[in-house]
Amino acid sequence: MTMELTCINCPMGCELTVETENGEVVSVSGNTCKRGEIYAHSEITAPTRTVTTTVISAEGRPVPVKTAQPIPKDKIFECTAAIKSAVIHLPVKVGDVVIDDLLGTGSQVTVTKSVG
Repeated sequence: MTMELTCINCPMGCELTVETENGEVVSVSGNTCKRGEIYAHSEITAPTRTVTTTVISAEGRPVPVKTAQPIPKDKIFECTAAIKSAVIHLPVKVGDVVIDDLLGTGSQVTVTKSVG
Protein backbone atom coordinates (compact mmCIF):
# COMPACT_ATOMS: atom_id res chain seq x y z
CA MET A 1 0.00 0.00 0.00
CA THR A 2 1.27 3.50 -0.80
CA MET A 3 0.62 6.51 1.44
CA GLU A 4 1.46 10.16 0.92
CA LEU A 5 2.48 12.18 4.00
CA THR A 6 3.82 15.65 4.62
CA CYS A 7 6.65 15.56 7.13
CA ILE A 8 6.11 17.91 10.10
CA ASN A 9 9.48 17.44 11.80
CA CYS A 10 11.18 20.48 10.25
CA PRO A 11 10.26 23.55 8.19
CA MET A 12 11.04 21.79 4.88
CA GLY A 13 7.66 19.99 4.88
CA CYS A 14 8.89 17.19 2.61
CA GLU A 15 6.25 15.27 0.66
CA LEU A 16 6.87 11.66 1.64
CA THR A 17 5.82 8.54 -0.21
CA VAL A 18 5.56 5.62 2.19
CA GLU A 19 5.23 2.03 1.05
CA THR A 20 3.70 -0.31 3.64
CA GLU A 21 3.06 -4.00 3.79
CA ASN A 22 0.98 -5.60 6.56
CA GLY A 23 1.08 -2.37 8.56
CA GLU A 24 4.87 -2.15 8.43
CA VAL A 25 6.91 0.46 6.59
CA VAL A 26 8.83 -1.06 3.69
CA SER A 27 10.28 2.14 2.18
CA VAL A 28 10.20 5.92 2.50
CA SER A 29 11.06 8.35 -0.29
CA GLY A 30 10.87 12.11 -0.76
CA ASN A 31 12.60 13.00 2.49
CA THR A 32 15.62 15.30 2.40
CA CYS A 33 16.86 14.32 5.86
CA LYS A 34 16.78 11.36 8.23
CA ARG A 35 14.03 13.02 10.30
CA GLY A 36 11.58 12.46 7.43
CA GLU A 37 12.16 8.72 7.49
CA ILE A 38 11.83 8.63 11.29
CA TYR A 39 8.61 10.65 11.07
CA ALA A 40 7.13 8.31 8.44
CA HIS A 41 7.82 5.22 10.56
CA SER A 42 6.34 6.87 13.64
CA GLU A 43 3.29 8.22 11.80
CA ILE A 44 2.46 4.79 10.38
CA THR A 45 3.12 2.68 13.48
CA ALA A 46 2.33 4.95 16.46
CA PRO A 47 1.45 8.57 15.58
CA THR A 48 1.96 11.13 18.36
CA ARG A 49 1.50 14.86 18.79
CA THR A 50 2.44 17.56 21.29
CA VAL A 51 -0.70 19.30 22.56
CA THR A 52 -0.62 23.05 23.15
CA THR A 53 -3.66 24.73 24.74
CA THR A 54 -4.73 26.91 27.66
CA VAL A 55 -6.18 26.31 31.09
CA ILE A 56 -8.38 28.91 32.75
CA SER A 57 -7.00 29.56 36.23
CA ALA A 58 -9.22 29.67 39.30
CA GLU A 59 -8.78 33.46 39.06
CA GLY A 60 -10.24 33.46 35.54
CA ARG A 61 -7.03 34.12 33.58
CA PRO A 62 -5.90 31.89 30.71
CA VAL A 63 -2.61 30.06 31.26
CA PRO A 64 -0.82 28.57 28.22
CA VAL A 65 0.26 24.95 28.68
CA LYS A 66 1.60 22.06 26.61
CA THR A 67 2.38 18.40 26.93
CA ALA A 68 6.04 17.90 27.79
CA GLN A 69 6.17 14.74 25.67
CA PRO A 70 4.10 13.84 22.61
CA ILE A 71 0.95 11.83 23.31
CA PRO A 72 -0.78 9.21 21.14
CA LYS A 73 -2.69 10.95 18.37
CA ASP A 74 -5.85 8.96 19.07
CA LYS A 75 -5.97 10.39 22.63
CA ILE A 76 -5.73 14.08 21.70
CA PHE A 77 -9.39 14.98 22.32
CA GLU A 78 -9.58 13.00 25.57
CA CYS A 79 -6.32 14.55 26.80
CA THR A 80 -7.37 18.06 25.78
CA ALA A 81 -10.58 17.68 27.79
CA ALA A 82 -8.56 16.52 30.82
CA ILE A 83 -6.20 19.48 30.47
CA LYS A 84 -9.09 21.95 30.16
CA SER A 85 -10.63 20.59 33.38
CA ALA A 86 -7.43 21.09 35.40
CA VAL A 87 -7.64 23.58 38.26
CA ILE A 88 -4.66 25.86 38.78
CA HIS A 89 -4.09 28.88 41.00
CA LEU A 90 -2.00 31.90 40.15
CA PRO A 91 0.80 32.77 40.17
CA VAL A 92 2.43 30.14 37.93
CA LYS A 93 5.78 30.20 36.15
CA VAL A 94 7.20 28.58 33.03
CA GLY A 95 7.85 24.89 33.65
CA ASP A 96 5.37 24.45 36.51
CA VAL A 97 3.67 21.06 36.22
CA VAL A 98 -0.12 21.26 35.91
CA ILE A 99 -0.72 17.51 35.42
CA ASP A 100 1.97 14.95 36.27
CA ASP A 101 0.85 11.96 34.16
CA LEU A 102 -1.78 12.94 31.61
CA LEU A 103 -4.30 10.06 31.45
CA GLY A 104 -1.57 7.45 31.81
CA THR A 105 0.38 8.68 28.76
CA GLY A 106 3.48 9.41 30.84
CA SER A 107 3.45 13.01 29.64
CA GLN A 108 3.43 15.96 32.00
CA VAL A 109 1.47 19.10 31.19
CA THR A 110 3.57 22.20 31.89
CA VAL A 111 3.05 25.95 31.92
CA THR A 112 4.64 27.72 28.94
CA LYS A 113 4.31 31.36 30.11
CA SER A 114 4.50 32.84 33.58
CA VAL A 115 1.18 34.32 34.68
CA GLY A 116 0.77 36.30 37.89
